[in-house]
Amino acid sequence: MPHLGRRCAAVTAALAMSVTTGAITSPASAHSTDDRHVNKEPTAAGRGGAVSTVDVDASAAAIEVLRKGGNAVDAAVAAAATLGVTEPYSAGIGGGGYFVYYDAETEEVSTIDGRETAPAAMPADAFIDPATGEPFPFRKQATSGISVGVPGTPATWERALERWGSMSLAETLEPAIEVAGKGFVVDGTFRQQTLENKDRFLPFEATRKLFLPGPDNDAPAVGSIFTNEDIAGTYELLGKHGMDAFYEGELAEEIVSTVRNAPSSPDPKVLPGPAGVMTVDDLDDYEALDQDPTHVNYRGYDVYGMAPSSSGGTTVGEALNILEVFDLKSLAKAGDQAGALHHYLEASALAFADRGKYVGDPAFVDVPTEELLDPVFGKERACELDPMRAAAKPVPAGDVAKYDGACPVEPAALADEADTENINTTNLTVSDKWGNVVEYTLTIEQTGGSGIVVPGRGFILNNELTDFSPVYSETDPNRIEPGKRPRSSMSPTIVLKDDEPFLALGSPGGSTIITTVLQTVINRIDLEMKIEDALAAPRAAQRNTANVTAEQAFIDAYGTALTSRFGHTLAAAGEPGTSAAEIGAATAIEFLPDGSTVAAAEPARRGGGSAMVVEAPCRCQHR
Repeated sequence: MPHLGRRCAAVTAALAMSVTTGAITSPASAHSTDDRHVNKEPTAAGRGGAVSTVDVDASAAAIEVLRKGGNAVDAAVAAAATLGVTEPYSAGIGGGGYFVYYDAETEEVSTIDGRETAPAAMPADAFIDPATGEPFPFRKQATSGISVGVPGTPATWERALERWGSMSLAETLEPAIEVAGKGFVVDGTFRQQTLENKDRFLPFEATRKLFLPGPDNDAPAVGSIFTNEDIAGTYELLGKHGMDAFYEGELAEEIVSTVRNAPSSPDPKVLPGPAGVMTVDDLDDYEALDQDPTHVNYRGYDVYGMAPSSSGGTTVGEALNILEVFDLKSLAKAGDQAGALHHYLEASALAFADRGKYVGDPAFVDVPTEELLDPVFGKERACELDPMRAAAKPVPAGDVAKYDGACPVEPAALADEADTENINTTNLTVSDKWGNVVEYTLTIEQTGGSGIVVPGRGFILNNELTDFSPVYSETDPNRIEPGKRPRSSMSPTIVLKDDEPFLALGSPGGSTIITTVLQTVINRIDLEMKIEDALAAPRAAQRNTANVTAEQAFIDAYGTALTSRFGHTLAAAGEPGTSAAEIGAATAIEFLPDGSTVAAAEPARRGGGSAMVVEAPCRCQHR
């Protein structure tokens, strides 16, 4: 989609009308918190805590909580809840995600797996057209009750606050309730996303009423004020009664009824797809899982990420172990940035080969996490990386059953993997004055999730179960199974130096999340870019495919060298001027030696992100 600018909740007198869920309100009703009257800035430096998100309202919510004395966890939940209002097509309580936390007191990193799960009655052929035996078109798979996994986001917020928070759930939800009730200004991106999903939203009455309220079901106009009293009421319910009110009782029954009774068309070319099979027991049985992080050491930095069911931590970590063998910094200092990027692309392909063959939900699959992250295995995989030439793709997976770091080794068979993840998710990064850090990636899967709004509740349900491989195979670690969590690429990452935070980062973008995080780490550590430049740099993603998917700016800068010198084939990432032309939308915070921080968000992708700090000493250059 075109860069049309993001919303800022500050309302000007030029705004004459607003869109709400069934009513017209005046611009004067929009919220007036001071932080929300500032322009969106992608970089901020200072002290006392920091935040980076894709949205100014969400960043302002986190800063508001930090200034009230809340910690990074409190602020992260506040930001995430606000994103559920202002970025409802990317995240919300109808979805799931992964939460990574650094505790300044213990100097330890912990994680919560809040990934959605398949219902107990989930059929293995859920996405197969019975008339043809072939998978339904993806758009039909995604726009369906059968695609909805049991949401994990509410349980993640509750568990994070129980373990590390200092505020109540009700307190952390207050900023989001304010934004939902008083509204935010619709920008071009919100309108464009709504229109792109119009055919998916129209079959569902509650979705149509909420997001297509205009004449002839038009999307909200740019510059209008969009309110969502339904989600405000839902948040108030959860704040008062806790997350039991989501997973049990009336709301749980409404979610189940919505999924099971969703409209469905037998025509494979007509939306929506099959209705769902979720039950109230599936909701009641859901649990957000406390989990150890993945860990590798890369050039003296300790890199922590998400273990399976996410493939992010293992794939980023393995790629870094492969790259550890090579001196990318010297290449960059010699002016051979293309050479350094060649190594990045090839290491990514090797790690993706192993991701496809080995990684799934560890409750159902024997995932060799320790072996995949073993530096000796990484050294052996590095033998397959030719510093002078790109290998033919796809490359085979390595053999985790036999390795000793020596070359050569007989590789395992190719994995039969299809990329099942869509590009839309969101990410946030938060730190506080005590030095605690949160990196959190959350999603409802594709833009607009399943397209299904729970009537009267104001949130969209996910289509996360389309992240399973649609065709069942006993050898596929990501095959559909009841109660299972589909494999994810979400890669919230915290990097420590001498047990202290150095960098926290993450991104949306489907399977390009992994490559975005990996490339940003390399940009910062090996190519020695400032963090804001490391995020802004043009991106490319090699996911063990014949072509390297690349932003046009990357092709313009490095395409000739990577093609002629190394034999890579680069393909532009989507049509110019669309969201598909961009790879990722990262957020990050870097922690400087003097105790200050630099929060960085995208300057352009998705219209640019919002970085804020609690105490900004000046508006001058920070370094």
